[in-house]
Amino acid sequence: MALLALHINDASISVSTADGMLYREPGFALLDDGSVITGEAARRQSRLRPREIQNTYWSGLSTDAIGDRRFSHLTTADLVSHQLEQAWHSASSAGDRVVVAVPPTMQSEQLSLLLGIAEELSIPVAGMVDAAVAATRREYQNAVPVHIDLSLHTTMLTRLLQPSATQLERSVIIDSAGVNQLGDAWIRKISDAFVRQSRFDPLHTADTEQMLLDRLPGWLEQSASSDTVMLDVEYRGISHHAEIESIDLVSAAAPVYQRIASQLRALLRAGETAALQLTDRAASMPGLAESLKARVGGDIFLLERGATTSGILARCTDMQAGSGAINLVRQLPWDRSAAVVNTEPAEVSEGQPTHLLYQSIAYPINEAAIVLGSQASDGARWIDLKQRMPGVSRRHCSISRRDGKCLLEDHSRYGTFLNGHQIDGSSILQNGDVIRLGTPGVELQLIRAEG
Repeated sequence: MALLALHINDASISVSTADGMLYREPGFALLDDGSVITGEAARRQSRLRPREIQNTYWSGLSTDAIGDRRFSHLTTADLVSHQLEQAWHSASSAGDRVVVAVPPTMQSEQLSLLLGIAEELSIPVAGMVDAAVAATRREYQNAVPVHIDLSLHTTMLTRLLQPSATQLERSVIIDSAGVNQLGDAWIRKISDAFVRQSRFDPLHTADTEQMLLDRLPGWLEQSASSDTVMLDVEYRGISHHAEIESIDLVSAAAPVYQRIASQLRALLRAGETAALQLTDRAASMPGLAESLKARVGGDIFLLERGATTSGILARCTDMQAGSGAINLVRQLPWDRSAAVVNTEPAEVSEGQPTHLLYQSIAYPINEAAIVLGSQASDGARWIDLKQRMPGVSRRHCSISRRDGKCLLEDHSRYGTFLNGHQIDGSSILQNGDVIRLGTPGVELQLIRAEG
């Protein structure tokens, strides 16, 4: 019998063997008169019967009730069990053991509960592997790899080490930045196009709103190869038509993309080149790869569909069910040739800041560092914050120009925040960035003065 690979991501729970995909369904559940329907069949009812739809049970896996008094006898674990049973039923005849790729959103308690559910269903789990580690099958020379994937409700960024293999360093979860949030933004944009061009509002009825959701993947695919996407919806025998520029779909997603880029920049230290590894799901988001390239720099690497399960099937063949306690594997060897990453610095679209703005005073940025903190340093350029507050060190952070870049360095015990995200020691600044230090916080902005 063969090894099965199960990838837990509520945007699409998937099970594969070496021969191909056996199950791939989203983490939606429809609670229908005491019965539970999961997967794509439930998603296709999500705008028609929203009060009976659940889609946070994987991310919120627990033994707590789902929060709907009509179904108070059900827990999120019950819904996970139901869908996991469906997935196993689709694949059990093809394999005798399962290795599970788990997302960074799942905490240790949730992993233990997942294993308990699998045991109750007689699913022979042989091991668990971090999903980013499973998907990363080669070294990225001269760079720091960051794995990027989306779930229904989050974007997941995983920074990887590569001393002699792929190894998890740390992960960051960006909430309200998942497939659902992006889909809602695109549906609103497409609806506006219909209203403006045909005076038809597809959000006026649940039926046509569901049609937009069902047609959205095809329209997004069109936008990747065409400057204009042709839209059509039929309602009560009448066809309604509109068109939208592909760039408008990118602009609708820009607030989410900017949050992802900001967190990525905080995850990278000054002087590091990023190898941004996008799953096929992340790569299918219109303009995401290009936006990250422009704002973060480095090189973009697009993974094939099913890369996570393929990575398990290629490198976890020695794992056997029943061989002892199951721990989360955070390191796997490479099995593909290395990629050489271009380390030539790329100019970011926002340009380089020239001044640091604080209380209407612009301080020029040059090779002599500007020090921020609660106490002046002898002989240093220092900004008097004119207030004392918790979380500010005497020499908290510094800003200087080095090798043509604007560099922020954290010297504190408390952390320095760039656009709301704590940096990891140092970071390269861009025009428009906001630095925060202390609690509740002092903010300073990076600006560019022309001329």
